[in-house]
Amino acid sequence: MHKIRILHIIKSLGCGGAEMLLPETIKLHHQRFEFHVIYFLPWKNQMVETIEQAGGKVICFPASNNIKLLQQYPKVIEYCKSNKINLIHCHLPWSGFLGRIVHSNTKIPVIYTEHNIQERYHFATKLLNKLSFNSQSLALGVSGDVSQSILNNIKPKIPVQTLLNGVNTAHFKHDPKFNNEIRQSYNIPENSVVIGNIAVFREQKAIPDWLRAFKEILKNNPDVYGILVGAGPKEEEIKELVKNLNLEERLILTGLQTNTIAYFSAMDIFMMSSAFEGLPIALLEAMSSGCAIVSTRAGGVVEAIRDEKDGLLCEVGDWKCLALKCSLLIQDSGRRDNFQKAARERVIESFSLNTMVEKLEENYLKLANP
Repeated sequence: MHKIRILHIIKSLGCGGAEMLLPETIKLHHQRFEFHVIYFLPWKNQMVETIEQAGGKVICFPASNNIKLLQQYPKVIEYCKSNKINLIHCHLPWSGFLGRIVHSNTKIPVIYTEHNIQERYHFATKLLNKLSFNSQSLALGVSGDVSQSILNNIKPKIPVQTLLNGVNTAHFKHDPKFNNEIRQSYNIPENSVVIGNIAVFREQKAIPDWLRAFKEILKNNPDVYGILVGAGPKEEEIKELVKNLNLEERLILTGLQTNTIAYFSAMDIFMMSSAFEGLPIALLEAMSSGCAIVSTRAGGVVEAIRDEKDGLLCEVGDWKCLALKCSLLIQDSGRRDNFQKAARERVIESFSLNTMVEKLEENYLKLANP
């Protein structure tokens, strides 16, 4: 059977949402597809082994900054020719810019997935996006909010579709064994409530708000522990704030972790404080894993969580609201259980990764040059 060769281009293979989604989708794709992945930041390689285990072929063309990333386009063109690539799928802006250069030189069809609203990008990024956007075949927004932002700000001539992020609900589910292991390894009592988050530590995630909310929660709920999984540019600032707020005895900073299911399994409540989002993968994974959700109304979050039905929502920046709503769930275990079940049911019903992969394959088959 002739394989349709798809090349994913992404800046890094760290533990961000877009990166972690790649192996999950590759596992589910039909055998008629062959997947290649090019990335550029060699020190962000945590997902390489997982992608290779899923069947993807991974190569790094090292680039220390965005300009050097763009300068790798001749190598990418040569890779496409030598590996007979039929279609390129780019993720996030700078990979998208590179993919458009390759498209202009080779006419290989390019799909670009946008994970964020245009308003949140740096002026230069927004301008480059606007100038180059039509030099590709199709744009996919991960939420209605993201797609509308493309239409409003760029007014593209190419098609724009909304393809909601999905999660592998058979893979991401509560595991009592992992729950016990994580709690034992961090000396968390069996009956204590755990509030957690899994995120890249950057401005967008507003982790200082998360910490302030957690500090407020502890005032009236002493039998609570926190788990923050991740790393990133704000890591030292966050560690300093943890010390200043005297949270070290009750908050665990785990660093980067690839087995996120274990940590989701230990969380009773997934609290997210983001200032802006597309449609966050970690949120969908937490829902699928049976965590009760308390979150800000950041971007596509409101497309996943219906307030008071699938979880509890607060305005962006309102950390006191996050603390209050978590406290309500801590003190009412029955209500917490109901939200845990509702979150998983919502994902199964509306955010299945199988549905996402089927729609991706429709676009691949329609656009790929055989």
